[in-house]
Amino acid sequence: MKTALTIAGSDSSGGAGIQADIKTMTANGVYAMSAITALTAQNTTGVQGIFEVPESFLAMQIDSIFTDIRPDAVKIGMVSSAGLIEVIAERLRFYEAENIVVDPVMVATSGAKLLSDNAVDALKTLLLPLATVLTPNIPEAEVLSGKKILTQDDMEEAARSISEKYGCAVLCKGGHNINDANDLLFDGEEMHWFYGRRIDNPNTHGTGCTLSSAIAANLAKGRDLCSAVEQAKNYISGALSAMLDLGKGSGPMNHAFAIDGNYR
Repeated sequence: MKTALTIAGSDSSGGAGIQADIKTMTANGVYAMSAITALTAQNTTGVQGIFEVPESFLAMQIDSIFTDIRPDAVKIGMVSSAGLIEVIAERLRFYEAENIVVDPVMVATSGAKLLSDNAVDALKTLLLPLATVLTPNIPEAEVLSGKKILTQDDMEEAARSISEKYGCAVLCKGGHNINDANDLLFDGEEMHWFYGRRIDNPNTHGTGCTLSSAIAANLAKGRDLCSAVEQAKNYISGALSAMLDLGKGSGPMNHAFAIDGNYR
């Protein structure tokens, strides 16, 4: 069985972060493992508290995994400090990790900054150059490219710029009023558009975590990048279309929409 590692924060409500990643990887047919960067107290209405793990303990988690069950792919989610980013980058280089998917969580949908300037600098200089593919949303792609994105052509220009800067493929996620549910993959040579249908579901907590984890799972199984993204898009459409409605705020998707639980 193929394996995948998620390096990210825990979401106590189960909709995003480590919990969403593990559910997604499992549903996409790989064995999921985790290295937790932070514990959070959160629910569908927001984050009530964050407890960051020590750098040495994060390194220990990563060492424990790579020296026993080597992952076929690695997904990296939100990492809140420069020190933790340095640990992740150093350990992944040491183990020569493959199929690294980085969800560069820097800017909230509202446009608010989520990382300090030194953490953003560490992310750009240490982690992004190790990636096989980055999965920025529009605000994050604007930060990484230094370009304002208003049109489809802007998305293509930004994706090319980011790819050239960090030496990796880029999946620029639509939404944010641009191209609706359409995403753009630049693999370093060609532009590939993935046209999705807009699903009228207000419960979208954890969509970024889920998409990047599904891509990692499919890369672990040996799919090429284009088909890994296509399969991940199909999976997230199914999870949203299940119309799960939990919590008082923006609720989670149904990661287990294709699992019926009837075991005989």
